[in-house]
Amino acid sequence: MKCPRCGSEMNVDGHRKYAIQMCYNCGYIEGRDNDSEKDKDNVTNFEHMKSLNFNELAVFLSNGLGVDKEKIIEWMDDMND
Repeated sequence: MKCPRCGSEMNVDGHRKYAIQMCYNCGYIEGRDNDSEKDKDNVTNFEHMKSLNFNELAVFLSNGLGVDKEKIIEWMDDMND
């Protein structure tokens, strides 16, 4: 399934009572109303990255840089040590 906000591939979040589709690239969650959120078109990449959690940031960076997600996670883990 493609994200209606950014067009990237959606991922299934199975950590809830029922599985929902989520976009790790822009933060869209299936069934959530977008009208109440601030305009995402005027947000810089840096502001967007600050709002992401660890896994969302790894997916965002790996998609943008064309690097394997596991290498990004390993690099980010090394920075925290």
